[in-house]
Amino acid sequence: MIKKQTVYKSSPDGYIKAIDGIYRKTLVWGNNALLTEFKLAGGKKLPLHKHDEEQVGYLVNGHIILLIGNIKYDMLPGDSWAIPGGVEHSAEIIEDSLAIEVFSPVRSDYLPE
Repeated sequence: MIKKQTVYKSSPDGYIKAIDGIYRKTLVWGNNALLTEFKLAGGKKLPLHKHDEEQVGYLVNGHIILLIGNIKYDMLPGDSWAIPGGVEHSAEIIEDSLAIEVFSPVRSDYLPE
């Protein structure tokens, strides 16, 4: 069983560089889902990838273009998405952005060490 973190108190610390211009911070997780914050630098790209976990997200601010499967979506603040597990996806970061995403089941590679 995964040890849960049920409360997160806001802090500017804790970001991990995923790739150039893409930073993530795991906030909280339970037995079945994990909540992560992403800081995304304008002009960067998140390469095409896939994973087993379902991914549901919300764009807090900024502008990104998501490719889910073979369909592009122009995402603006307040927009949200759901990506089934196993589906290839990528993102083009048009301007500095902040996104919140939930992964289910928990992504063990996103758990703090």
